Amino acid sequence: MPAKMSTKVARDASAKNSEKPVLLSGGNPQIAKADGDAPVQAYISAMPGWKSDVGRRLDDLIARTVPEARKAVRWNSPFYGIEGQGWFISYHCFTKYIKVTFFQGASLRPIPPVASKQDDVRYFHIHENDRIDDELVAGWIRQASELPGELLF
Repeated sequence: MPAKMSTKVARDASAKNSEKPVLLSGGNPQIAKADGDAPVQAYISAMPGWKSDVGRRLDDLIARTVPEARKAVRWNSPFYGIEGQGWFISYHCFTKYIKVTFFQGASLRPIPPVASKQDDVRYFHIHENDRIDDELVAGWIRQASELPGELLF
């Protein structure tokens, strides 16, 4: 009997580990706070529908533009930063778009299009059928990575 119980426990643990993350309001994946590429990839994999492809594209663009960028998940969102300098970009799923946050976006040229209540922060929204200008976004990423970032932990 103990063998059957341990097998059931193992099956239950395996099933729990293979479950998809909970999607919060707007379809944003709930991923525990963690450092590194693995939690960011878990977040991207859990992004619903078309958003997952955009998440992979953003992650790849950030990694190619700033290879030394540190990755983490904070507040159920991927964050990218430079060690000792802070976070420079993050993104988050909403029902109809992905909000890309540049923490020092007001200093970027050209300035990302969406204003924030915080003077320095600017956003770039990506909707399902939007064409993404990789050159423009990579320019913002490069510029943002060279500025002092947010020291959120």
